[in-house]
Amino acid sequence: MPVIIRDPVHGAICLDELEKEIVLSRPLQRLKGIRQLGLVDSVYPGAAHSRLEHSLGCMHMAGRMAEHLGLPAEDVKKVRLAGLLHDLGHSALSHAVEGVLSRNPDLQPVIEGRSVFRHEQFTRSIIMEHPFPEEALEIAERLYGEPGQLFFEVAEIASGLRPPLGQIIMGDIDADRIDFLLRDSHHAGVSLGLVDTDQILQALTVKEGRIVLAGQGDYSAEMSQTAAESMLIARAHHYNALVYHPRVQSLRAMLLSALERALQGLPVNEARSSIILFFREYTDPDLLDFIRKNGDGACRSFLDSIIFGRALPLAARFDHRSLPPDIRMALSTISRHGRMKKLFEDSLGRKYGALVDVTAGSGVPRTMRTEARAFLYDDSPLAAGLVRSLTRQIAISFFSDGRPEISLLEIREQAERLLTFIRSESSLPIDGLLLLFFTLHRMLSESFGEKVLVPRIRNITWLYRTVARIRELGLSELSNLFDYSFQGHYGFPYSERLFEDIQILVASGMIYQDLRHYEREGQWLLRYEYMLTAEGIKYADSVSNSYKRESEALARHLRQEKHSIPYDVVSLNLRSYSGKRD
Repeated sequence: MPVIIRDPVHGAICLDELEKEIVLSRPLQRLKGIRQLGLVDSVYPGAAHSRLEHSLGCMHMAGRMAEHLGLPAEDVKKVRLAGLLHDLGHSALSHAVEGVLSRNPDLQPVIEGRSVFRHEQFTRSIIMEHPFPEEALEIAERLYGEPGQLFFEVAEIASGLRPPLGQIIMGDIDADRIDFLLRDSHHAGVSLGLVDTDQILQALTVKEGRIVLAGQGDYSAEMSQTAAESMLIARAHHYNALVYHPRVQSLRAMLLSALERALQGLPVNEARSSIILFFREYTDPDLLDFIRKNGDGACRSFLDSIIFGRALPLAARFDHRSLPPDIRMALSTISRHGRMKKLFEDSLGRKYGALVDVTAGSGVPRTMRTEARAFLYDDSPLAAGLVRSLTRQIAISFFSDGRPEISLLEIREQAERLLTFIRSESSLPIDGLLLLFFTLHRMLSESFGEKVLVPRIRNITWLYRTVARIRELGLSELSNLFDYSFQGHYGFPYSERLFEDIQILVASGMIYQDLRHYEREGQWLLRYEYMLTAEGIKYADSVSNSYKRESEALARHLRQEKHSIPYDVVSLNLRSYSGKRD
């Protein structure tokens, strides 16, 4: 018999017999003891809802999306199961645990021969093990056949595979995001923008086996775009209001510090075994108890402060408005490499007697397409602006009871020393992308007295094709510098990571992104063109010292391709372009 659950966001949620047995299982019930928003309830007391509540909401929303898209009944049921189980591998106080693992690769557990540090990897593993009661497995076998095959498919869907099913759980507009934006806003008591589920559902359709925004140059296309934009606005507000609130950020940094110290006091194998339990067995109270038992006096002092919401005061904060472009670029690079981030934060923390937290925006939409075969951010200037807004959320914060005098010069010097060291060990793909723009600039720019002609690359797809071509050629000097993976189902080689790196270069002030209209088949469309900034030239010039062989190889390759480079030139005042003032 179906069971009906009353949900504060969606109202009545109906569970079938298999879903009911899985909800009652130990792995799902563990999620009752894990708060969806971690420590946010210290600032927003109502935001104490659990991951189980969110999982039920995600299941419900996933089913609605699948039914609207006209998917077969069996696929609807599998998508609902994937929504229900998509957070199964979340650790207690998960973002602190994942932060510790990202910063300390030696502590990362090994699953199927690979080091793991993200909850999605644990989730996939647990679903495939299907550790559910016998009653649930018997129902699964009766309805679907071999349970192992069913849960293998569900694990893939929950991981974002098997489109269009996986896109419903893990896409730019998915059931997970829709539910947590609605639920977090409801419980926190904060309006995070308009998320109209009916409008969002009407905006989606399936074309060529993938979910896209419905409509082609008509009113329905406009409404679909509006629905997608509303999701992006809500997402940006979510980060600003909840995730980056200074007190929440301080408590999160305190928890990370206490947990890291507690784990480092254990033998490595014992620490790894404990971490596996964090993802499979522990609730939030269990993790806090672990810190109390295994941490030193400083850990326990932090723990007491966390429990009672006594955050360290924000002593100083620098963000995109106060950080020069070169420091923004350096911090953005450091923030995405856990070990580098730990070295950087710990070094500055010791110098200033503070907890240091470098943060960078995430959740940038990368793959949402329209029915007219364009990316959302190509069709919508608002979406493109919101992408930039999310990407430029780079900041460095200092939390301390004292009042340290923070020097931007010291931050710059520490970052430069660390990046020089890292580059001596391995190549950074975003450096390669910047060097590509730098090489194009040196090859195509010209100066005439007080004027300079600056090249502006006309087509982002040319950048994708060029980097993919360099990888295909297997040029030995460049094999590690452009370590991007590409997919080809859009009709051209596309890389999500390369797109995100371009947005980081724009947000950091390294390249300038300009909007241009062009006509194709009677339609006026938008495209984005890219030009190296004066700050980008200075930063790339310093970076090139670490990549002399690579820079020479890149220049040789681009000279051979010069005739096919799509670019215009912009005439600028040389003094203004170089950043000089009268």
